[in-house]
Amino acid sequence: MIPAYLPSPPTGVWYLGPVPIRAYALFILAGIAVAAWLSIRRWKARGGNPETLETVLLWALPFGIVGARLYHVITDYQLYFGPGRDPIRALYIWEGGLGIWGAVAFGALGAWIGCRRSGASFLAVADTIAPGLLIAQAIGRLGNYFNQELFGAPTDLPWGLLIDPAHRPAGYQQFATFHPTFLYEMIWNLLIAGLLLWADRRWRLGHGKLFALYVALYSLGRFFVEAVRIDTVNEIGGFRLNNYTSAIVGLAGFVWFLWLVRNRPGREERVDRSGDPAEADPADADPTEDEPPEDEPGEDEPGEDEPGEDEPAEEEPSAEATEPPGAGETAAGDRT
Repeated sequence: MIPAYLPSPPTGVWYLGPVPIRAYALFILAGIAVAAWLSIRRWKARGGNPETLETVLLWALPFGIVGARLYHVITDYQLYFGPGRDPIRALYIWEGGLGIWGAVAFGALGAWIGCRRSGASFLAVADTIAPGLLIAQAIGRLGNYFNQELFGAPTDLPWGLLIDPAHRPAGYQQFATFHPTFLYEMIWNLLIAGLLLWADRRWRLGHGKLFALYVALYSLGRFFVEAVRIDTVNEIGGFRLNNYTSAIVGLAGFVWFLWLVRNRPGREERVDRSGDPAEADPADADPTEDEPPEDEPGEDEPGEDEPGEDEPAEEEPSAEATEPPGAGETAAGDRT
């Protein structure tokens, strides 16, 4: 008899007539919505134009989804290619299978394109969305819970996750409860998100430092979660491929963060370069656009003290009343 455990949902899909409604897709969409909402609020707080960030997100999201699926298919190719496999299922994203590192890499590419088109600072965008990304990842892990997938090794701890026999991998049929790695990663992600929000308020991190910290800390937790999981994946030297990815990316994130702390202190004062007049910096005004003084005579109009072309002067004008030749051009030239 099992004394205590976490129950698994009885199903991960519901039907609205002939249309399947999958929990995995719902939680992914919910995570995206929450991340976008939080990121836009943070962007506005930094003085950015919300429409600018919306443009960036419209580029980043599809790139991120494609990258996440592509990373999963490449690193777990044996699930879709080979004898008895159906390659077309590699496109069935609603059945689960997304790789966070592919999402980050391709999402960053899409965000960079969006920043180039909208005039936003790429590193400022990265810092702005980092906490939201972690919250989105935490919400998305609930999809793994409903699918009864990506759990850890067997355990008799009171928070062990009860897995139905149909979802237990080969060689583990005799076990009933397993480590709820989805829950471990959820908690870790939410803790990091809270830490990043606090650190950003405390030290005003910028120039990519907050995003670098996200990459480093998430990778640290993911490395240990991968060590607990038992789902079938490709290994190199007895270690899961994602262990290597987490170690390399995490180390790069820590080094990047330390370099930024030393070489790029503070953060950007202006994050949105889209040219919104309301956000324009007065220091950027062009001094050559100043209008000429109203009391300066035009090029074709003689001064009040000068004789006209058809009326020669009756007497030699004094030196004080006569303007030296070329003085008008010189005055205009001084304003350029």
